Amino acid sequence: FVVSLGIVLGYEAIGLTLNTAMLAAFLLNAGWWLVCTLPLLRSYRQKYSVRGDGHMVSGAFRRLGETLREIRGNKQVFWFLIAFFLYIDGVYTIIDMATAYGQALGLDSTGLLLALLATQIVAFPFALLFGWLSRRVDTALLVSIGILAYVGIGTYAIFLRSQTQFWILAVCVGMFQGGIQSLSRSYFGKIIPPERSGEYYGLLDICGKGAAFFGTTIVSVISQATGKMNLGVGAIAILFVAGLLLFRRAARLNRE
Repeated sequence: FVVSLGIVLGYEAIGLTLNTAMLAAFLLNAGWWLVCTLPLLRSYRQKYSVRGDGHMVSGAFRRLGETLREIRGNKQVFWFLIAFFLYIDGVYTIIDMATAYGQALGLDSTGLLLALLATQIVAFPFALLFGWLSRRVDTALLVSIGILAYVGIGTYAIFLRSQTQFWILAVCVGMFQGGIQSLSRSYFGKIIPPERSGEYYGLLDICGKGAAFFGTTIVSVISQATGKMNLGVGAIAILFVAGLLLFRRAARLNRE
């Protein structure tokens, strides 16, 4: 990220056009993903798998239907997935719309990009901290704290006016961004049957990625209706409140 920012922000100094600098940054990131994937390809071993039965496509949809029926009967998983759909959509919306929001407020684009870099730098040690805490504190409690923190972040965004406030927001997001995502997946792994983890985690990803439209739609509709983007972004806090209430319900069912 640092190298990519250096290329994009300093493209004139290194004799590139902005388009060429952007292309170089994208290629750099593609190469980074490839290199980081190689150890996984060498060491990964499938622990659980499903034996093929009949046609590949029809068999996959049949197993998906069975999994969905199982989830309807497993209330703790059912409520967790709905809660996850809501609060993780709020997380992704803040990540996706942070720079757009800052630009709408007239903040400096270079400062916004550097603030995003600060988010990543802060996220690294705090992700390790949450991993350490998860061995000593109930995971459900840590996830709840993360969601509550995002309620505060969404509310704070309503009053955002200056570059300094945006940096504070970026640091706060970095503190909880990695933890809430990793701990949610960890918690989910504890409440699902391990032999069906592939199918269940597939549904978790659908809830996460499929929710991406919901928060941005809320921000767009409210921003257009009120003419104030800060109110649209602040409305994301509603997703976190609803997600927290449903997550606590799922956690109670798990304890029972």
